[in-house]
Amino acid sequence: MVPELEKLIESHDRIVFFGGAGVSTESGIPDFRSVDGLYHQKFKYPPETMLSHTFYETHTAEFFDFYRQKLIVHGAKPNAAHLRLARLEQQGKLRAVVTQNIDGLHQAAGSRTVYELHGSTLRNFCTRCGKFYPVSFIEEAGGKGDGIPRCTECGGIVKPDVVLYEEGLDEGVLNGAIGAISTADLLIVGGTSLAVYPAAGLLRYFGGSDLVVINKQPTPADSMASLVINEPIGQALGID
Repeated sequence: MVPELEKLIESHDRIVFFGGAGVSTESGIPDFRSVDGLYHQKFKYPPETMLSHTFYETHTAEFFDFYRQKLIVHGAKPNAAHLRLARLEQQGKLRAVVTQNIDGLHQAAGSRTVYELHGSTLRNFCTRCGKFYPVSFIEEAGGKGDGIPRCTECGGIVKPDVVLYEEGLDEGVLNGAIGAISTADLLIVGGTSLAVYPAAGLLRYFGGSDLVVINKQPTPADSMASLVINEPIGQALGID
């Protein structure tokens, strides 16, 4: 618990949380840019390439192999940060969570208003007929043929509902996030380096009174913040 943060939370009732991969690392999900992150591991192609729309189109089987290995997680549970944010929403203080994560842990913790800027691994759709499939369908396809998940109805490729490099953000989600941030009186930014655009650019829509940044490393927003906390987010937001 951080007393200065608790005072700010207590004095605001239109709070929005904007988070990134650091929110989920305490649940055992690796991030992308830290020393042990995905981008520092050695692969045949750079991760940015393998998670691009072009690679998905031109190396589909390799894309799904990498996706199954590195982006689908098992057994992860919400941590103290996810649970506190859900509680703040239930108390009527938190208006929305805007997240760059694709793991669904905010919803698992009980948060209801969540704008998933980069989609979710839990949603998968046939690119031809639109039929929905759970994440288990993507996993099970790994042991069959070329490993490409194909719709049982029409044979189309079943694509995860995640935003790949070269793809645009969903307009409805983006507008919802902008609306939430622009009407917030306290914006808490946590677990993100603010290096990924256009997501990081959403901070420019904030015109409220207080900005809090919780991140282990410095961010471009630190100079604008009322409070900067350089510690794990679960530790900073947790109340037990």
